[in-house]
Amino acid sequence: MARPRTTSDEAVLRAAGRVLGRLGPGRLTLAAVAAEAGLAPATIVQRFGSKRGLLLALARRAGPDARRFFQDARNRLTRPNGVPGGPAGGAGPLEVLLAALQAMAGTVRTPEEMANSLAFLQLDLTDPEFRELATLHFGIVGEEITALLAEAAAAGDLAPGADTAALARSVHIAYNGVLIVWAMTGEGGTLEQALHAGLDRLLAPHRA
Repeated sequence: MARPRTTSDEAVLRAAGRVLGRLGPGRLTLAAVAAEAGLAPATIVQRFGSKRGLLLALARRAGPDARRFFQDARNRLTRPNGVPGGPAGGAGPLEVLLAALQAMAGTVRTPEEMANSLAFLQLDLTDPEFRELATLHFGIVGEEITALLAEAAAAGDLAPGADTAALARSVHIAYNGVLIVWAMTGEGGTLEQALHAGLDRLLAPHRA
């Protein structure tokens, strides 16, 4: 009978994510991930095959993780009936949107970690397999932003006639832009604070 795994693949990927933040994809090694996870390097090889296999597993995890950030924000901030905002209280869809994007950005704590994240972007842009997964992740985030803006419009939180599809694209672009500007300048406090301020300014003219 096979021995049960005492460390799940999910725990290994979380450890790999932490190492990736510190070292970037170029300097990441299976040995460093194994040490972070408390496993033997051979175990990492057995489960993921290679460094590329491990990085691809991280890339596959990004899409579901993004969806989870939005769902967690909904769960934390909405009323018991699951409807954001409204006359009965609770956070509105725009507050849920800002909270979800802040939580996504909160996985990066320093400009160095952002630089390492951007190094992963090089793989996304140059390697077809990584690019496909990055496109999926981008699409998921876009869907979630669009859905919350549509809810905000339906709830009367956006000005009448607001083009939620166009606004969603602007929000998505602004989110990524703030990440890069903050990494370069460090302005605006923490990344979460800079992101909240930047997106709030973008949304302000569209609020009802």
